[in-house]
This record gives sequence, C-alpha cells and structure tokens, in this order.
Amino acid sequence: MVGPATTASLVNGMPFLAADVGGTHARLALVRAGRAGQPVEVLAFRKYDCTDHPSLVDFITDFLAAHGGGGVDRGVVASAGYALDDGTVITTNLPWPLSIRETREQLGFADLRLVNDFEAVAYATAALPVAETVRITGPDQAAVHGPVLVLGPGTGLGAALWIPRDDRPFVLATEAGQAALAANNELELALLAQLLKQHRHVTIEHVLSGPGILNLYRALAALRGARPALSTPSQITAAAQAGNDALARETLEIFCGFLGSVVGDMALTYGVQGGIRLAGGILPQIRDFLLNSAFVGRYLNKGPMRAALERIPVRLVEHGQLGVVGAAHWYLN
Repeated sequence: MVGPATTASLVNGMPFLAADVGGTHARLALVRAGRAGQPVEVLAFRKYDCTDHPSLVDFITDFLAAHGGGGVDRGVVASAGYALDDGTVITTNLPWPLSIRETREQLGFADLRLVNDFEAVAYATAALPVAETVRITGPDQAAVHGPVLVLGPGTGLGAALWIPRDDRPFVLATEAGQAALAANNELELALLAQLLKQHRHVTIEHVLSGPGILNLYRALAALRGARPALSTPSQITAAAQAGNDALARETLEIFCGFLGSVVGDMALTYGVQGGIRLAGGILPQIRDFLLNSAFVGRYLNKGPMRAALERIPVRLVEHGQLGVVGAAHWYLN
C-alpha cells in the first residue's frame, strides 16, 4: 500500500509512472501531481506498438531509461482485463502475459497498481471541457448531473461508468464487451448466424472492435458471395471512407449501426443521465463517417425511451493521453 509519507510526496510533485496498455499500443508517461488546478502534469510521453517489446517490463525499462526516470519506483498500469488475487490479469487482447506483481518485482518498484483501462479513461474523460470533444447528438450540456458512460472500441471494447458523488466521483469498471451481441434487423441476424459458425458465444466486441470490423467484413462477404480482398481493419476502414469498395463501406455502416444500438442499450441499462463519451482508438479515425452513419438513428431506436436518450449529450473524444492521465488521477486519489 502507498503509505501517508509516500502519498504526501506524490501530491507534492514526486514523479511516477503511468501506463495505458492496450492490445495494439502501449502508452507510457512520466507524470506528477499537477499545479494551478490541473490534476496531473505529463512530464514525458511515448506511444509504442505492443510488438516493440516482449513484456511490459521491457517497455517500462526502455521508457524510463530514455526519459531520465532512473529514480522512479512507483506507478500505475491501466489495462483491459480482470485481475486475479495472485496479480495476474485475465485478458484476451494483450500480445503478452501480464502480472502486476511480477512486473513490480522485476522492476524493483516499491509500488505498482493496476486499474481497468476504461476506468482510467473515464476519470480523465468525464471532466473534459466540451470544447475538446465533438458533438454527435443530444444537447450541449446534460440537464441532470448524473452518471456518464465512457465507451470505445479498440483492440477490444472498453466501457466504464463515471458516477458523481458529493465527496469524489466513483468509476464502475465493466466487462461490457464480453456481453452477448444482440441483432436488430434481418441482415444483423444473418451476420450473427454467420459469426456463430466460428464462435459459440458471439460477444459485443466480436463486432465492435478492430478485429470485430474484420469479423464483420468476412461474414458479410460470405453472405454476399464476395471475395474478401482486404485483410486488416485499417484497410477496411480506409477503403470504406475512400468510397472505392462497396463491401468495406457496407461493413463500416453495419459497424456504426451496431455501435449505436449497443450504446443506447448501455445508456438505458446503466441509467446514464450525465452524458456519453465515445473514445477508443477507432472512432476518431472514422469521425466523419460516424457522423453521417446510422449511429444516431440506431442509438435512439429504443421505442418509448427515445425521449430519454434525446436528453443525453453524446460526444466523441480523442483517446491520446487520456488513459495515462486518468490512471495517474486514480493513483493519486
């Protein structure tokens, strides 16, 4: 545990490590408690490809050596997955095993903590000024200071709920991406049937993620009797936005429709009133496509609850440094 003396040192500006580890990228930062009303100050930041090193220890060692962090011995790691009592993390998206206890011991750190990646993003995102976000639908400001849903597709699908309280906000981490996918029209039913040929349990993130885009593309090609010429999510999203590949464009339209439906379902399930923030690595890359897609129509297509959803501001945010800033905020508090 972080003792009182150490907590005071952190609050007074002692640098520490904050890492945001996803299936595609690892973002590392040297941070300290902020000044002049800023909760966190980022002293150094680097984004790596997860294939750059074989373990988190190697990433951290490389980063600290490059940025004068030789005296740093405390930190926090934001990662998707479920932490077990022995410090290992159950995750389907990281390219290498993760154990916070073993990482701490190998680095010789006095303290290293784990926080859910979208729990960290939620801490940073919920307080973002409106000017730093892009409106998708709903009013500029929520009428009620209530729970905020933070959700985003990347290598998987992350989701967390930011809940305001009198003393300090609380963030509920979820594994919503592992919930079962629901179809809402005949084409989606046919795609779900196609996906069930490969998966006994078709989850939301089997569709709403980078790998999910590829899953959708291949399933749609099978239904259309077409040859899938593209082999990566980035190729599919690029071709869809360029408008020169009908199959890719239809795939991305279906992706946006599923996303709208899932976001609406989660808003109703979690009693969201304060807003919805869409993050993750994919959505900023398809911003214009998303804004002109079926997302809003599907999000609002909830029968008599449409009026409730129309009151919720839905905004897009750039992921960037949100994970490391949010993780650092969580660690300091």
